[in-house]
Amino acid sequence: MHAITISAQGGPEVLKYVERPDPVPGAGEIVVDVAASGVNFIDIYHRSGAYPLSLPTTIGSEGAGTVSALGPGVQGVAVGDTVAWASVLGSYADKAVVPADRAVPVPDGVPAEVAAAAMLQGLTAHYLTHSTHEVRAGDQVLVHAGAGGMGQLLVQLAKLKGAKVYATVSTSEKEKLAREAGADEVLRYEDFAEALRGKIDVVYDGVGAATFDGGLEALRPRGLMALYGAASGPVPPIDPQTLNKQGSLFLTRPTLVHYIAERAELLQRASDLFGWIASGQLAINVSHRYPLSEVRQAHEDLAGRRTTGKLILIP
Repeated sequence: MHAITISAQGGPEVLKYVERPDPVPGAGEIVVDVAASGVNFIDIYHRSGAYPLSLPTTIGSEGAGTVSALGPGVQGVAVGDTVAWASVLGSYADKAVVPADRAVPVPDGVPAEVAAAAMLQGLTAHYLTHSTHEVRAGDQVLVHAGAGGMGQLLVQLAKLKGAKVYATVSTSEKEKLAREAGADEVLRYEDFAEALRGKIDVVYDGVGAATFDGGLEALRPRGLMALYGAASGPVPPIDPQTLNKQGSLFLTRPTLVHYIAERAELLQRASDLFGWIASGQLAINVSHRYPLSEVRQAHEDLAGRRTTGKLILIP
C-alpha cells in the first residue's frame, strides 16, 4: 500500500508518498480500505510541528472506507462494512488501522467520500453548536471564515437551530458561498467588529490571531468566544481582566477529542450528522479532490486559503 509519512516536521516538502507493507490489525483494531481522507488544518499543525508528534509517522486524522480485516476481540463490525472516523492518526493511506471503538457506521444514504469529508468538521460543528454553546432560536451567531468547510457547516447548523447568522469572508466569491450556506448577513474581516459591536451571543472563531480581538468586541455582555482553531496564527495570551471590562465575557478553547471521548457521545453526534446529510438538511461541499500522491498541493492550497469547502485525498 501507499501512505503519506513524515520523518521530520516542517513545510509541505516533508510529506513523503511511500510504499509500506499492508497493515495487520492488533487487538481491538480494524483495517479499512480507505475511500477518501479528509484534509484539515490539524494535519498542517501535525506536519509543521505546531503539534509535536513521535516520528516517523503516517499523518492524516479523518477518513472513511470499507473494513477489510478485523483484529482479535473486535465485535459489532464486520468485513465489508462502511465506516468513518475522526481524530485517528494515520489516515493518509490506502489502508488505515483504526481502533474499532473509534469507527462509526456509515448509513447507506451517505457516500463514503461524503462521510470522510464530514467527520472531523461535522462533529466539530455539532459540538460547537450543541454543547460548547447550545444555539437557540433567536441567537445572534458570528461564524468566521463562513465560506470554508467548517464555516459552511457552522452556518447551516446554527440556522437549523433558528439563529440569525453573520459570517465573515474575504472576497465576493466567498460571500456567495456563505450566503448559499444560509448566512443572513456577510461581512468583510475589516468591517465586522464595528458593525456587530455588542450584538453577538456566540462567536465561532477558527481563524485566530487576525479575528480574535474583533470577535470579543462583537460579543454582547456575557457572550461566549469559542476559539476552535488558529488558521491565521495563535492568539497571544490574554489578560482575564479584558473579559471583565468587555462585559463579563466567556472564553473557551475546545477541541474535538474531549467531545467524543465516550463512544456513546461519538455515535450520537455521528448519527445526528449522517441523518442530516441523508435527509438533505446538511450539505457537505467537497470542493477539491486530490490524488493521495498530491498531498503537498492540498496542504499548500489549504494553508494559502486558496480553497473553499472541503478538501479530500483519494487513494
